[in-house]
Amino acid sequence: MKELDIPQLAWYGDTRLKLEIPRGWKVDLRNMKGHNATPMTDRQIATALTKPIGAKPISQLAKGRKEAVIIFDDLTRPTPVSRLIPPVLDELRKAGIEDNRVRFVAAMGAHKTMTREDHTKKLGEEIPKDFCVYNHNVYDNLVDVGTTSRGTSVRVNREVMECDFKVGLGCIVPHGLAGFGGGAKIILPGVAWIETIHHNHGEVGGRGSGRTLNPKVGLGKMAENTVRFDMEEAAKLAGLDFKVDAIVNERREAIGLFAGNFVAEHREGVKMAKEVYTTVPALNADVVITNGYPQEDESTKAMWAANASVKEGGTVVVVVQTPEGQIHHYVVGRFGTNYGGKLYNPPAKSAVPKAKRIIIYSEYPNQKDTHWFGTSETVTWLTSWDEVLEEVKRDQGSEPRVAVYPYAGIQCPPFPENW
Repeated sequence: MKELDIPQLAWYGDTRLKLEIPRGWKVDLRNMKGHNATPMTDRQIATALTKPIGAKPISQLAKGRKEAVIIFDDLTRPTPVSRLIPPVLDELRKAGIEDNRVRFVAAMGAHKTMTREDHTKKLGEEIPKDFCVYNHNVYDNLVDVGTTSRGTSVRVNREVMECDFKVGLGCIVPHGLAGFGGGAKIILPGVAWIETIHHNHGEVGGRGSGRTLNPKVGLGKMAENTVRFDMEEAAKLAGLDFKVDAIVNERREAIGLFAGNFVAEHREGVKMAKEVYTTVPALNADVVITNGYPQEDESTKAMWAANASVKEGGTVVVVVQTPEGQIHHYVVGRFGTNYGGKLYNPPAKSAVPKAKRIIIYSEYPNQKDTHWFGTSETVTWLTSWDEVLEEVKRDQGSEPRVAVYPYAGIQCPPFPENW
């Protein structure tokens, strides 16, 4: 037996998962270009904040302001927020905003509520002890800030709007609707009203039952992405003053940092993201092993690799190692046998139509989550890797061609026609 060594359990130890692979398997390991990039030092992070793109530094922008809010993304994103906070607080202090006039708001969008433990994972132990950290409420305590040119009525978290200086902390990773995460997404959907998100994702983006996805949106698409443009209009209406976005390697370490105006810094960051995350897919593989890390609670983000690489009648193995299961999502999640959020889609027979079946390997099985990947006819949950090997052998023989994507949650195929 050989051994496959891949990352697992983002935010739960970030350990390594070692899987035995039969010697007869012809394994093609598909890393992204920047998989082993060197992480930034604290000094490099601080320097990036003092040399922003399209804006003055926080220490100048925030002068004369009274109250500051730091908006941060949740555990569905791999951002190492705790490393970004110290230099941001230093900049605010230079501007004359003391710690007792700073608060934090979790930009969860339509995701689940964060606990104190979640906050400490994201922010470090000291921040919840010394500062007020609030969760966004997608339904209540919202302020109307206007309407975008695409008809999206924008209401934003009240605590955010009561602060006259707004900083967002996030990351730029591939995103199936907005092209890439980061930038204005910290406002919409991050701290926006449920109906604001519905209109942006549904009417503008084309998500939801009976709709056709807008062809201008999708993984890696930026040039004409109307969902992204709508988000940016919303962030402007909300008055987002400054944004910080990290690029990460396969260990969730910051390897690049872009700060400043939320549009200008994002466009520059995407240039690096295209280089770092790009992964040329294997073709016509008998078996595809795709790992959801470091966004395991949204492991559908790893399915592009299976669709790109598996042959007709092939087998897909999705590694889903997270105690949380798949994300609780008020917009597109399922909340009963055949119903869910406003933009819920009944599950397709399979998330990978070419595949004979999808095997989900997880030590934390959850039958309710099957709908993200297909139906019970095409999706099998297994908790034993030995069982996975047996099933693959039964499907594809003892010497299959196997493509492995070790952290497909942030990997992305090249799109030369758009890039």
